[in-house]
This record gives sequence, structure tokens and C-alpha cells, in this order.
Amino acid sequence: MNAHGKFLDQIADWPYLTAVPAALEEGQFSPISFRQVLDQGSELLKERFQADEPIEDLVRDRARLVDLALRAAWLNHAGKFAGDLGLVAVGGYGRGELHPSSDIDIMVLLPKSDSADWQPDIERFLTFLWDIGLEVGHSVRSIDDCQRESLADISVATTLFEARLLAGPEPLFAGMRRALAPDRLWSSQDFFEAKVKEQTERHHRYFDTAYNLEPNVKSSPGGLRDVQTIGWVAKRHFGTDTLDELVAHGFLTREELRKLQAAQSFLWKVRFGLHVLTGRREDRLLFDYQIKLSKLFGYEDASFTLAVEQLMQKYYRTVMDISLLNEMLLQLFREAILTQSAPPLPINARFQIRNDYLEVTHPEVFARSPSALLELFVLLQQHPEVRGVRAETIRLIGTHVGLIDEEFRQNPRHHRLFMEILCAPVGVTHELRRMNLYGVLGRYIPSFGRVVGRMQYDLFHAYTVDAHTLFVVSNLRRFAMPKFNHEFPALSQIMQSLPRQEVAYLAALFHDIAKGRGGDHSELGAVDAEAFCLEQGLGRYEARLAAWLVRNHLILSITSQKKDISDPDIIQQFARHVGDQVHLDYLYVLTVADVRGTNPKLWNSWKARLFEEFYERTKRALRRGLETPIDQEQLIRETQDQALAELPAEVQKQAAAVWTQWTEAYFLRYTPEEIAWHTALLAERPPNDDTPLVAVRQLTDRGGTAVLTYTPRRLRSFARTTGVLDQMGLNVVDARLITSANGFSLETYVVLEDNGAVITDAVRIREIERGLWRVLQQVEDSPPAVTRRAPRQVRMFWTPTQVNFGVDTRNQRTILELIAADRPGLLSEVGRVFRAERIAINGAKIMTVGERAEDVFYITREDGGLLKEESCQRVQEALMQALDRREARS
Repeated sequence: MNAHGKFLDQIADWPYLTAVPAALEEGQFSPISFRQVLDQGSELLKERFQADEPIEDLVRDRARLVDLALRAAWLNHAGKFAGDLGLVAVGGYGRGELHPSSDIDIMVLLPKSDSADWQPDIERFLTFLWDIGLEVGHSVRSIDDCQRESLADISVATTLFEARLLAGPEPLFAGMRRALAPDRLWSSQDFFEAKVKEQTERHHRYFDTAYNLEPNVKSSPGGLRDVQTIGWVAKRHFGTDTLDELVAHGFLTREELRKLQAAQSFLWKVRFGLHVLTGRREDRLLFDYQIKLSKLFGYEDASFTLAVEQLMQKYYRTVMDISLLNEMLLQLFREAILTQSAPPLPINARFQIRNDYLEVTHPEVFARSPSALLELFVLLQQHPEVRGVRAETIRLIGTHVGLIDEEFRQNPRHHRLFMEILCAPVGVTHELRRMNLYGVLGRYIPSFGRVVGRMQYDLFHAYTVDAHTLFVVSNLRRFAMPKFNHEFPALSQIMQSLPRQEVAYLAALFHDIAKGRGGDHSELGAVDAEAFCLEQGLGRYEARLAAWLVRNHLILSITSQKKDISDPDIIQQFARHVGDQVHLDYLYVLTVADVRGTNPKLWNSWKARLFEEFYERTKRALRRGLETPIDQEQLIRETQDQALAELPAEVQKQAAAVWTQWTEAYFLRYTPEEIAWHTALLAERPPNDDTPLVAVRQLTDRGGTAVLTYTPRRLRSFARTTGVLDQMGLNVVDARLITSANGFSLETYVVLEDNGAVITDAVRIREIERGLWRVLQQVEDSPPAVTRRAPRQVRMFWTPTQVNFGVDTRNQRTILELIAADRPGLLSEVGRVFRAERIAINGAKIMTVGERAEDVFYITREDGGLLKEESCQRVQEALMQALDRREARS
């Protein structure tokens, strides 16, 4: 029977491909025939996937289908040399595992290096594979080539260690296997060290966390690569081909095997689904795919949890299981492969150190003394030379963690142990993370256990709730440790002077613990925090302080970013709310630690300076006394005196004339450094000059770049200026506008690059100045179009526009709060509406929360004064119409 007939018989034997296309008739062996069979097989696999058939069957049947096609094509196109050459599957395909768009890696194995005689047949074979739609990665090697390239590159060696013969002489393939044996190259010891190093470097590329917003199912920590690393090491040392064999070798229990296989199956299902959805090899679990997969897998929105959040919590808990098993197994392999067991070094009756790892002295330690489940972490802090916990002890923790029940949690001895962990001089964050990984933290604080792996479907929160919480604790710890004083000197000084630092850590542990319950998570978390602190033996004052911090953990950030902190009344109100310096200090360090731990992209020098400035102003108000408000006239005099001191003598003489055009509000809204800058610029202008003035400079004291425009008020330049800045990819974080007595508008913007960086390049600064000057010179009153597209992630979200109004009675201003989708051109669009409605802007607080803009504008009528109710209604309708239309376009 020829190759074509064999192929037909093999296809017909596969129950899922019973309907062989008519084109595949005897003697008709064309690319179209093959493509039809492969396409039909792929469609049937998709149907079976959607019918929720076992993913293991689908992954292996996909490999089997490709096997049949490659063998038939090989026999038909390799010519007379088909019996001399080997067709070998390598890599993941060599394991017999293929997802719909996985790499199909093959190697043609030659009996000798000179391949000139066989080259035409090999090229014809590869061309045919391309014609039938199989995009294969291929190599052509002799046995010597395989040995040489494997020695040079561990990645090549790994793919060849998983090789599987598809067609060709068995002796040739066996010769290759002998040439790659551990006694020839990459001994199991060397291979183990290389693969562990490779895994470590891969984890570093993903910032050593599996909890990113859009994880890579294959390569992120806890992903499929971590499972494969276990398999590679086991295969090299023990000769095992499946994870099941590790049970027989005593490296896995049946329960651990079940957990590892379930985790692999879930990730396989996710990866298979990604390939089905995209039609290509896609291993990134991007936002839009997360929603589609959650629907495909049958998740439904619940009262307080979206379907996509349920899917991702399952994902994160799965990779957490894999991370733990990976740690445990690699350590067991290390002991079996590299380490000669040394005598244990006793610590106490329950624990000892063996081979630099902490272990229990007896398998019954946790059963006899449950407190050892916490004591273990105390000992790890006390013995920093210890590398970790021995795998067998990790296993015992997993089997005994259920002993942490309500009775355990009420035991005073356990309270003392937990507080000892929290108050240790070193290792606090490290051991809390280990406690979370081993499941101990979530058992000891059940409400924490409920947020493990919980994500929020937005761009603001970059990590799961538990990962974010531990990042916040880590940030606080860095403030507390003198060796990190250089990072945040002022915050370090404050943190190190707190009366009880553990109160800040407890507030951090509980600040988001009520996420997903419904209601105000700050209020619910505060109740939990106070009860827990009292249970742990803290005094009532400390417990209430921790609860107050949880309840108010957002207030400093929101107030500084959304309110006019140049207003003495705002400062006084906030000082009254805080009450005293101790509460302010705790709140300040917690706020910075929280924001820095929410999303690394959101923290920048501008925000750091804004929080610091707000803290200092509140601190000053507290020193004056809550019953002694800040004297506005005194504040203005101090500001003017400081501004004069920064000006050259010749400009000081002109300052009084320049300042006559400004009201008191000007000297309250700007710092002395800014006023000195403005004064120097305006003092140089000829009288009656009405051409626009544009200037840009770096703000050394405010963590951003200042953009100044001084234009006749009739130009209404806000929409124009923000349009130019937006089109140039700049992020406006603050805007202040004030009108002079001579009919000019002074507008100052603080901008950062889109990545949060301060602009320092002189060429870039000149580019900004030229761009603004060119637009502001134009006579037509039409803002430039912003054509820059929103990033892919942002476009995934839809945010309904909300417009709310308030009143600043003291300054006779209307406060407009806008919540909308953060898209390019947002501020310019707002400026258009204000211009059409004849609204004057006094200032703006620009705040971006992930995919959402939460901006505040201080506005008046064009002739001054509060907006009337009908005007507010018109502005609201115009903004909602304009921004929703803009959202639909993007």
C-alpha cells in the first residue's frame, strides 16, 4: 500500500474524522486534499472544545492529526531517501502536545553531516508542508550536529531531549539519543542548574509575579513553563515521561499529582481557548480575551463579582498552586541530584536545619503542636541564613493547614506569634508572602483568604488584591529600614519615628480586605481591622487607629488630587478630619505605600511632590492649632516676599507693576518659585503687546514640567493648548488658569511624558514651545484635532460619562466633577464645550484612574460668579453628548 493509502486508513481509524473529504480519493495526493483534512480536523477540535471535552484529549489529538499528515507527506515527498533519514518531532510537539496554533517543530535527522544529496527531497517536503498550511519550525542535523549544538545551547538540548521519531530508521534515532545521554553532555546535575537559572531569569522578565493584569499563560511565573521545567528535570534525571511517574519515585503524593494535573489542565484549556479565539499562537491573556473566555467557559456575573473576575481568580489561584509545587519539587530534585544530606542542626524540639533548609524534627510536629504552623515563620526571620523550608515540611504544612480554625485563631499564644512575625526587624514581607503561598495567612485571617487571587477588572489595579496588599506592606517596610533611606528620605524619617510601626502594617493588611463584598470596602475593612487588632492583644487606641487608617486610606490621595489644596479652607477641613500629627503621619506613609503598590505606572515624581506638599500644608495647619485658621493675608505676604527674594534686583523693581494685574487668588494658587518665573517673563514684555507668550521649563520642586501660556482672553486657549499637548503624547496632571486685570489669561499646565517621566530633553521642550506657539498664533478659534489613538488596553473599557456640580462658596466658583473614559482629546473636547457655553475656567485637577478620567474643573460665568442652574444643565448635556460621541468614535 502506498503512503497515500496508509494515510487514508489512519485517518479513517480516527473516530473524530469519520467524514474524509471526497477530494482525498485513492491516487489523489494534492496539497488541497491535505489542507481539507487538516482544516476539517481543526474544526472538529474546536467543536469538541466548545462541547467541553477533556482538554488532554484535544491537545493530544491535535498532535496526532499533525503526526498523520507529516508521516504521509514525508513518505510521499522524501523520495528514495525516506528510509535513510529520520523525521523527528521535537519540543512540545515531541511531547505529543499541540494546541491549535502551537509551534510545530520538526528535525530531519541525517546519518552524516553532508546533506547535499538529500537537500532537494527535503526542500520539496518542506515546500509541501507550507502548501498544505502547516507552518513548521525545522532544522536539518546529523547526530554530530545535534550533540554540538546541544552542548552550546541548553534550549536546543531541551527540545532534543523531548524528541519523538515520526518516520525513519529506529537505529538512527537511537544513536542520537545515545549521543545526547547524560554521560555524554548535560549531566542531570548541570541540566538541573541550567534549567533553574533559566526559570529564574524568565521569572525576572515578568517581575517575579504571576499577578499581572494580562499574564502570559505559558511563560509567566506559575505558568505552563513552570510545569514543563518540572517535567524536563525529572525526565533528564529519572528518565520519566509523565508526571504520574513522580509518584512512584516518591516525589509527589497522589493529591499533589491531582492538583498539578488539574492546574495544567486548566492552563491548557485557557491556552487552547486563546488559540481558538485568535486563530493564531497567542499566549497572553489580554483583557478582551479574558471577557470572551469567561463567557466561553460558562462564568456568569454575580452580585459583587463579574464573570471575568471569577475566571481570573481561578487563574491566579491555579498559578499559585503551580508556583508552590514547582518550588517544592525543584527543591526535592536539588536534594536528590546535587546534595549529599548533612546531619541536621537542631533549633528546638520541633525544628532543625538540614542542608540550609528549615524542617520539622518529626512528621507529627504540626499535629501535636499546631502553633508550629506560625512558629516556623518566626524561626525563618530569626535565621536569615536559612534558604527556605524543606519540601517535606512544605508538604506537611499543606496537609495540616486545616488545623488553623476558629479555636486556633483565638489562642493568645498564636496571637503573640503572629505579632512577633509582624514586629520582626527583618523578613516581615518575605514571610507574609511565604505564609500566603503556603495558605497559612488566608487561614489565620479568613477575610484575607477570600481575596487571594481576586482581581478587579480595570487598568488601575495592576495586581490581585492579595498581591497588592503585600506590595503595600513591602513599601512600608522599605520606609522602615534605614538601608533604604536614600529612596524616600522624608517618608523614611516619618515611618521610623512612628510609635508602633506594626499598626501601619496591620492597616495595610486590612485596607482592601473587604473588596468584593459589596458596600464600602473601607468601612467594612475597618470593622474587621479593629476586631482583629483587639484579638491580637493591641490596645484599644492602636486598634482604633488601625481601623481609622483603613476607613480613611483613600482620603489623602483623593483630596490632594481632586481638590484645590491651595485653598486654606480645604487644608483646614482636612486637618480637622485628621485631628493630630500622629494620625497624619500614619496616613501619609500608608497612602504613598498604597498608591505605589497599586500600579507602578501610576506613581511619578509629580504625585510624590503633590502628596508631600499636601502633607506639609496640613502639618502646618495642625501646628497652628485647629482653632487658629491660616491667616490668608499673612500667607500672601509670605508668598510675595519669597518670590521677590528669588528675582534679580532689576526685576524686583518691576514686580509691583506686574502684580497689580492679579487678584489675591493668584498669590494663593501659585508657589513663590512659580510667581518669580511668571514675573520675570512678564516684566520683559513691551507695553500693549498682545502676542501670545509661551514658555516651558522643568519644575525642580514639583516633579513635572511647567507649560505657560499668556494670551489675550478672547483666544480661549484652553482647548487649543490641551489639544496640542495631547497630540504630542503629553499627560496633563494639573492646570491653573487666571485672568488678569488687563484682559489676558495666564494658563499654567504641569505635564509629564505619557510614561510618567519628567521632560528633561531640551529638544523636546523646544518642540512643545514651537507647537503651542504655532497653534496660538492662528486667528481661527478652532482647537486642533487630536488624532492620537487610545492604547489598546484603554479601548477595551467603556466608561459612562458622569457630570456632577458643586459650589465653592468662599471663592464664588462652581465645581464641575467629570468622570469619563480617558481618551486622547478629552480635555480639548471639554474646552470646546466650555467655549461654546461661555464658561471661564479658573483651574483643573486632572486625575487618571486606569482607564477612567476623574477630573475636577473650577469654573465661573464669563463675567464671573457661580453658574446658574439652567447653565449647569446645558453644560452637563453638552459634555455628555460630546464625550459619549467621542467614546463611540474611539
